Amino acid sequence: MNKRLLYLLAIALFAAGCNGCKSNKSEEGQDITITPEAGTTYKAGDAVNISVKYPAEVKPDSVVYLMDDKRIGSVKDSSAVQLKTDTLVLGARVITAKVYQSGKSQDVTTNIVLLAAKAPEELAFTVEKVFPHDTSSYTEGLLYQDGVLYESDGGRVAEGSGQSSLRKVDLATGKVLKKVDIDPTIFAEGIAIVGDKIIQLTYTERKGFVYNKNTFALENTFTNNVGIEGWGLCFDGQKLYMDDKTNRIFFLDKDDYHQTGFIDVYDDKGPINQVNELEYIDGKLYANVYETDEIIVIDPKTGAVLQRAGMVSLYPNRNPGADYFNGIAYDKATGRIFVTGKKWDKLFQVKFTKR
Repeated sequence: MNKRLLYLLAIALFAAGCNGCKSNKSEEGQDITITPEAGTTYKAGDAVNISVKYPAEVKPDSVVYLMDDKRIGSVKDSSAVQLKTDTLVLGARVITAKVYQSGKSQDVTTNIVLLAAKAPEELAFTVEKVFPHDTSSYTEGLLYQDGVLYESDGGRVAEGSGQSSLRKVDLATGKVLKKVDIDPTIFAEGIAIVGDKIIQLTYTERKGFVYNKNTFALENTFTNNVGIEGWGLCFDGQKLYMDDKTNRIFFLDKDDYHQTGFIDVYDDKGPINQVNELEYIDGKLYANVYETDEIIVIDPKTGAVLQRAGMVSLYPNRNPGADYFNGIAYDKATGRIFVTGKKWDKLFQVKFTKR
């Protein structure tokens, strides 16, 4: 079943699940209903008119509307309240009407799904340079800083996928300059640099590692119960971004790694699942989409997919043993962008342009 069908099925189930709560009865048995219908989709910027209907016997003192428990307006009758969506984060939003009458209130709820305002802009790419890459690295995280690459290599010995490691790599030669092996039972994932520390996620082990960036000495571990799994990680100078194989990107505190918020990633048609390796570039999130040769560019405030780059032609005839496209690194000083894949023998310096 493709992602679009899964999305439509999920919306149908969501709507069906809310049909029972969309209509409510007063103590006198009077039906109160709310519009829009559960599961209705809108695009960012659309105005959403929300209203309730009730029998003539109902005489409300007021009707208060909330979105995700935040008040958005109130009226004294069945007239509509307009919800502006141009600055909202994308995804499913729960709308509740609280109908007050004779000192009591009744709640009636529905939900909408907010999509990106327009289709992502298509990007072209050119290859500016090609560098060697170590084929033993199952690339899960990739960074460039201080003139070298930092790479998280995933695997579990018992599964035959090798031993996870953290690496410091010479860009020009692909040679590993420094390496620390991880517990052979642990599958390492995304990495981010925060000051003089490297933060590394794990796949399913619900923990993270904190290393000294210079020595690779393990300084701390932490429990990571955010999301379904640990996948990609990056840092914008203020907070960490983490994904978990769904379309959700979590915000983490840079000091103690607890969750502080999230966005859901949508284009104009639906959610983009399996968001993977992340890089923060000029105020936007660049992400691999797992099992595809595609990079998407995401608005970190709303979750909207702003741009998309199809990378199939980057490396069509890959080395034997090469796996999925994964790994984006940014040289902030020069604006260079590097990409590679799991167990690839090449790393590419690329430039993106509008088509």
